[in-house]
Amino acid sequence: MILAIGSGVAVALRKAINKGLVIGPRVFASGRPLSSTGGHDDPTNGWRADLRGDPGPVEGIVNSVADARKAVRQRYKNGVDLIKIMVTGGVLDLSKHSHSPQLFDDEIEAIVTTADSYGFKVAAHAHGVEGMQRAIRAGVSSIEHGTLMDADTMVLMKKHDTYLVATILAGDFVAQKAKIDGYFPEIVRPKAARIGPQIQDTFGRAYKAGVKIAFGTDTGVSAHGDNAQEFALMVEAGMPPMEAIVAATKNAADLLGESDQLGSISVGKYADVVAVKGNPIEDITLLENINFVMKNGTIYKAE
Repeated sequence: MILAIGSGVAVALRKAINKGLVIGPRVFASGRPLSSTGGHDDPTNGWRADLRGDPGPVEGIVNSVADARKAVRQRYKNGVDLIKIMVTGGVLDLSKHSHSPQLFDDEIEAIVTTADSYGFKVAAHAHGVEGMQRAIRAGVSSIEHGTLMDADTMVLMKKHDTYLVATILAGDFVAQKAKIDGYFPEIVRPKAARIGPQIQDTFGRAYKAGVKIAFGTDTGVSAHGDNAQEFALMVEAGMPPMEAIVAATKNAADLLGESDQLGSISVGKYADVVAVKGNPIEDITLLENINFVMKNGTIYKAE
């Protein structure tokens, strides 16, 4: 599980799980993502003007190459496992456009090269084509969402060996909620209605084009516990069930750089296993009801 939340919560949770203080999944924490002033993850968006201040790299706000380097180094200091960046606007923020690029080439390149110095992968939230292409050329490991991706961007992703983590579930969720009066602020509602339904179609086209796929859900947008619904949405878009399972296991481990320890049941790897009653190749929705959970050889659930 990848967690991208601020204030050190994700890192603290990972540490608590690893120390056995709480029971939980295997966590890879990015901490607060890197954004720009007024960008998708500016923590002061929507605040009263006299309370906003001017957040900088420590809070994840990047407006220069120097900021970019400092922000990555701060996250190294905080103990993260990877870096997440917001290269375009988003659906649920208070900006008008979700597709507009929000980081320049040199800023993204500084993030990626600094992250590489510390052995960090970089995941890039992106809806619009220009932001995606800037991030792919700079060397990010994955594009999260990729909603408006065109054929040229798919070619670029294949050239640079970049993964797509589509989070179809999040798109489906916001598209449904956009139909409910008052559920979203008025500036968000049209974005949710427009962007949400496109993610699944883009995923299907990217899969058919040969773009590498890793499983991800953006859970927290949709409800926690519904994560496995992503499988059915992937299959509905044209991915065979076995390949969807591989995307969530082998491919996800590869994206994280953890293939030597995770992603398959092999001698020398962590004994992380889940099982269901029935054959998920025949009915992928069986993965929405896990009957057996083992982590590192310890059984946590057995029905």
